[in-house]
Amino acid sequence: MRRVVILGSTGSVGTQALDVVERSGGELELVGLAAASSFERLIAQAEKHGVTRVALADDAAAARAAEVWTRGEVLRGNEGLVELIVNSGADLVLNAMIGSAGLGPTVAALGEGIDLALANKESLVVGGELVMALAEATGAQVIPVDSEHSALFQLVNSEQRPGTIDRLVLTASGGPFRGRRLEDLKSVTREEALAHPTWDMGGKISIDSATLMNKGLEVIEAMHLFAMPLERIDVVVHPQSIIHAMIQLNDGASLAHLGNPDMRVPISYALHYPERMDVPVRPLDLAELGQLTFEHPDEEAFPCLRLAREAALAGGTAPCAMNAANEVAVQAFLDREMPFTGIAEVIERTLEAHEPVPIHHFNVLYGADAEAREIAREFVGGVRA
Repeated sequence: MRRVVILGSTGSVGTQALDVVERSGGELELVGLAAASSFERLIAQAEKHGVTRVALADDAAAARAAEVWTRGEVLRGNEGLVELIVNSGADLVLNAMIGSAGLGPTVAALGEGIDLALANKESLVVGGELVMALAEATGAQVIPVDSEHSALFQLVNSEQRPGTIDRLVLTASGGPFRGRRLEDLKSVTREEALAHPTWDMGGKISIDSATLMNKGLEVIEAMHLFAMPLERIDVVVHPQSIIHAMIQLNDGASLAHLGNPDMRVPISYALHYPERMDVPVRPLDLAELGQLTFEHPDEEAFPCLRLAREAALAGGTAPCAMNAANEVAVQAFLDREMPFTGIAEVIERTLEAHEPVPIHHFNVLYGADAEAREIAREFVGGVRA
């Protein structure tokens, strides 16, 4: 039996992970749950699954949870998330926290030598070199949960001989505004941006998909996960979301990972790795699909993909600053404080103002994150005005 902690259990990935655990036939045991602030849902999940220790990142939410739930222990704040992981006796931690807040739990799990099922791409975007070095030092495995990186993980592992993989190819649905020009995007609404054509996701991730920033983050994540140079990672828009990723080989062949879009598949793979378990998803019928289409991403209309690559090339703390600026800008758009196109503008101006420095310790990242957020908030005010 594998003992599992799920962080971000009230979000889309977390709730689907709970479904996978329920269907595991006793192969998986939940020993901890955590969320950002949704304490009522978290308590309901704990009650249903017999979990007696939970954590909430938000102090106020944790205090409320402790008042209304007396059947277990409520840990609070970032320290509580770390304590939940360290004292859980877990064999595997699924980190589905949203944003850079997921970095601390990632470090805590890997530092304890606990295998990590990673759905928090920002952990690698912000501190990829240090995170992967920590995993190597402790012997903990990092098993990606994003559908694209799970596909790459399986494809890359199928090639046993080193030097056979020339390129990695990530696919993108294109989001709700695929095909629109930059001029058309200035007036899009919050509601339109949240309406993803393929995946059911939370607000921040949905906006990242609409701007193509999610694909920029995934390029950086793939660079660290698979030790692949940035210039050998491509993105192709594939609206049907059937091919999740491809690898191109040195002999001219390409291998692709295909399947109907359902996050339970990569979640199940990560939680049961290296085994495969039955997942109740509809089998792929290529004849029914009829055709699959592909196109190049439009980086003029969606500059966030370009900005992510530029941050990765700059190195050091630049990706951390880029991610922080994106989180600030996305929240400002969701709060109706600035237009959709202001997101990329705030990120670009923040990167221009940021002086990247080498990363020798995680504390450098926390400082760069705080500084970039402050700069980005100033630029939000300028865009709003």
